[in-house]
Amino acid sequence: MHFPRLFILFLLLPIIGFAQTPKREFRAAWIATVSNIDWPSKPGLPAMQQQEEFIQRISSLQKMGCNAVMVQVRPAADAFYPSQIEPWSRFLTGRQGQPPFPYYDPLKFMIEETHKRNMEFHAWFNPYRALTDSKKNPNPASHVTIRHKDWIIAYGGKSYIDPGIPEARQYVVDVIMDVVKRYDIDGVHLDDYFYPYRVPKLEFGDYSSYSKYGNGMNREDWRRNNVSIFVSTLYSAIKKEKRYVKFGISPFGVWRNASKDPEGSATRGGQTCYDDLYADVVLWQKNGWMDYVLPQLYWEHYHRAAAFDVLLPWWEQHAYGRHVYYGLGAYRMVGVTHGPWVGTGELLSQIRDIRQMAATPGEVYYSAASFDKLTAAKDSVARYNMYYAFPPVMKWLDSIPPMAPTAKAIPSAQGTLVQWQMPHAYAKDAARFAVYRFVNGEPINLEKSNKIIRLVNENEIMDAEANKYRKCTYVVTALDRLWNESKPSNAVESRND
Repeated sequence: MHFPRLFILFLLLPIIGFAQTPKREFRAAWIATVSNIDWPSKPGLPAMQQQEEFIQRISSLQKMGCNAVMVQVRPAADAFYPSQIEPWSRFLTGRQGQPPFPYYDPLKFMIEETHKRNMEFHAWFNPYRALTDSKKNPNPASHVTIRHKDWIIAYGGKSYIDPGIPEARQYVVDVIMDVVKRYDIDGVHLDDYFYPYRVPKLEFGDYSSYSKYGNGMNREDWRRNNVSIFVSTLYSAIKKEKRYVKFGISPFGVWRNASKDPEGSATRGGQTCYDDLYADVVLWQKNGWMDYVLPQLYWEHYHRAAAFDVLLPWWEQHAYGRHVYYGLGAYRMVGVTHGPWVGTGELLSQIRDIRQMAATPGEVYYSAASFDKLTAAKDSVARYNMYYAFPPVMKWLDSIPPMAPTAKAIPSAQGTLVQWQMPHAYAKDAARFAVYRFVNGEPINLEKSNKIIRLVNENEIMDAEANKYRKCTYVVTALDRLWNESKPSNAVESRND
């Protein structure tokens, strides 16, 4: 039977996707807590139920191949952790300022559960949103909207901390640094809200701070400078405290349209980072004030105003030596009955494009709960991510790998027990270990991600499948906190002749 070429290519696409699975790829999802979008399912749940829901959430993401999560720990000048600066979030407990019951530290719990699964935990902060509804303020007296009323601007139904006030900017830095100092996080993550998205015919009311601190700059340049000062100050503070903590920002997907700036993208975005949110992301990239940028590319291929296939190469061209990962709009697939987001085709084609075109591949799905209603998409992503991937290495933070472990293999009727140990003086350098298996004499090649059978914190595994093969050869590598990988251990064999 004669099949058209396009039909054959269509059949091969899943195989192509698997074959190109990179060994290094950032895979994550946003877990939004504002308005209980992703977790917890509603405010005021008992502590045990909150914990069970979180475990279910990250376990599901782990099965999809994710190696990181971005968890919103400060949605509106409040906290998902015990803080001396800001009150407990009402999205957690049902009432602002009220601790969880029975009492526990949600952030500590979430970090520990995430690390058990060898996934990174990026603490996500919304820097300037103070109230999700400016007409309702049930917050306790300790909340910034009450303690510092002169910092707060109501705009578009919400309230914001004014980025133009130096003390207010430092307050936000102090809130974030409190978490950096006290918790074992892997990253600090900010979303796209600096100055708020424009509301038609409504001006953001920062005239007072501009009059006081404008220093002769035009208002738009002054606003951009305020945000850039905040970003550079925060980056320096994080690196001074814990150099290994990554810092990333997820801006709106269009920096600037080419119609306004020849350096901009061939898009027609109604709002842009530079002109509307006052976020000069390209400047931050050029100056190395971020470890990664994560633009929100929530549009499909060939979109008339902001096409995915236009924006992906544009952001790649503006990496300036830092990592670029991509936010993908899984939420756009929920409940649709027509258009490009029906089915899994668009999402999978975006993942394929990233793997083929990105210097440091990475995608983050918005948001985690979307997949609760997208069984086919969840299964498809899991198949595309069926092999382990390590996050890309950030050589400007650390490029020195751990020493290689020493391994041994012990065959048995139940399988092969693979054990290893680090040189004593270097034991603390290893955060986790990868176990590779090569069968029936195939050559050892550590670039093949499909040969990684386990990623663990322990110093041994039982390979229950070993007896399926005539011979298994194992090597073990050590990976440090920033995913630098050691040279392979000695090769050890298990025979089943």
